[in-house]
Amino acid sequence: MAQPDDPGGWNDRSAGVTRVVVVDDQTLVRQGIRTLLDMAGIEVVGEADDGEAALDVIDSTRPDVVLLDLRMPRRDGIWVLRRLREREADVPVLVLTTFDDDTLVLDALRAGARGYLLKDVTLEQLTRAVETLAAGGTLIAVSITDRLLRAIRSAPSPVGVSAPPSQELTERELDVLRLVAEGYTNREVAGLLHLAEGTVKNHVSAILLKLGARDRTNAVLRALHEGVLR
Repeated sequence: MAQPDDPGGWNDRSAGVTRVVVVDDQTLVRQGIRTLLDMAGIEVVGEADDGEAALDVIDSTRPDVVLLDLRMPRRDGIWVLRRLREREADVPVLVLTTFDDDTLVLDALRAGARGYLLKDVTLEQLTRAVETLAAGGTLIAVSITDRLLRAIRSAPSPVGVSAPPSQELTERELDVLRLVAEGYTNREVAGLLHLAEGTVKNHVSAILLKLGARDRTNAVLRALHEGVLR
């Protein structure tokens, strides 16, 4: 397996250009995404047409974001997400697919995806999603959030945590959580709420602790399931 070009660690964005790997089994789709992202100033540093090839490309290029299709031959997108989690690879994965099946959405988020978009998005929406994930945020397409909420509420344990939240969130923590659910980064939340970025980070940490969540996406799902967010 090829060694990473950047020996300093994952997600070194010193050059200021967001680096992306595109994983899709359709050559034309990959070429189209590459062309669109190039127009937006985002660099595609690698491509793969199935899950096993995706892991090799991700390991060798160390991208800031992975754009991942779910339905592929041999090894699919869910398999890739699970392998990345096992490897503790801290790379944000944005699912970009034509499938908006509730089960697939939940499986992808449980497996570690930090974003979920359908392929009918505009270039502006795709660019914003990529930059949001690269900056540490999460993003789920508005068109599927209502159905996602219904699916979460119908599941007995949708986010892998059976116990209810041990403490209620403060009004400020709810403000932060609502913005996190909309995909804003800590810096953007700080600007919108007129807070220091460090204060927002503290609020996010408190939210994760109170909801028993492992990360921001998991916190949003848990909050939706418990009725904390509506």
